[in-house]
Amino acid sequence: MQTIAILGASGVYGRWLTPRLVANGFKVRALVRRPEAAAVATACGADVRIADIFDEGSLVSGLEGCDVGINLATSLPGPSGRGSFEANDRVRREGAPLWVNACRNAGVGRVIQQSIAMINASGSDAWSDEDTVYAATEQGVTTDAFAASIAMEDAVKSSDLDWIILRGGLFYGPGTGFDDDWFARAQAGKLRLPEDGSSFVSLVHISDMAVATLAAVKHWPSRQTLIVCDDQPARWRDIFGYVAQIAGAPAPSPGGRAGFPSFRVSNRRAREALSWAPFYTDYRAGLVR
Repeated sequence: MQTIAILGASGVYGRWLTPRLVANGFKVRALVRRPEAAAVATACGADVRIADIFDEGSLVSGLEGCDVGINLATSLPGPSGRGSFEANDRVRREGAPLWVNACRNAGVGRVIQQSIAMINASGSDAWSDEDTVYAATEQGVTTDAFAASIAMEDAVKSSDLDWIILRGGLFYGPGTGFDDDWFARAQAGKLRLPEDGSSFVSLVHISDMAVATLAAVKHWPSRQTLIVCDDQPARWRDIFGYVAQIAGAPAPSPGGRAGFPSFRVSNRRAREALSWAPFYTDYRAGLVR
């Protein structure tokens, strides 16, 4: 029986992934900063250990005896008030090399790294894939998050470990906070389209992200970078219009801030390499109230 270590197991991604790994016969080592936040891991019978991505010693101790290490560590701002985009960039840029070293020193030869599909944005209506390099100077988009994500991936790819990188679309679904926020703003009459709403976004339901990660552990497409998202990227005006209709609210008005460029990415490689397909094929399937 393989033992899978998950760094950041108390986050929403980890909370969806842990029970699926356990149900498929894997032992899980949950590496978290705050054990009190690891209720799902504890309830699933996971071995909960304290570890911090900036403390290589704690990482090595937590990883010893594991077969696979999965890095889901983030520090994004959320409802708890913890985290910031700047802190998240530091986790990716400075934490990833420490994680890689810790895996090597603990004898963990296989790693999966979470990343973001936004770095493959076309910035237009055009489809893109894992080989697309977004020209971040276009549209005045902030480049820090993209640069930090690329640095994180480079730390993994340049190592002697056997790695897989999963670039997820924009998460939604229970626990992510995104769709709850969309519906709350719609009901309050405050939902606004990013700019004119014509940009594309590639979503992935958090449960589909977890199932794809389980498939990666099982199939192990060695040293591949894969985009994990739904089948049908959509324009923001269609998604937010759908949300408003369900909420019984007026259609959203344009003029909101665009947090990232238009990205209409393909999941073809992930489908082929993982023998996986999203259960929630588009936003209509996943946005249920």
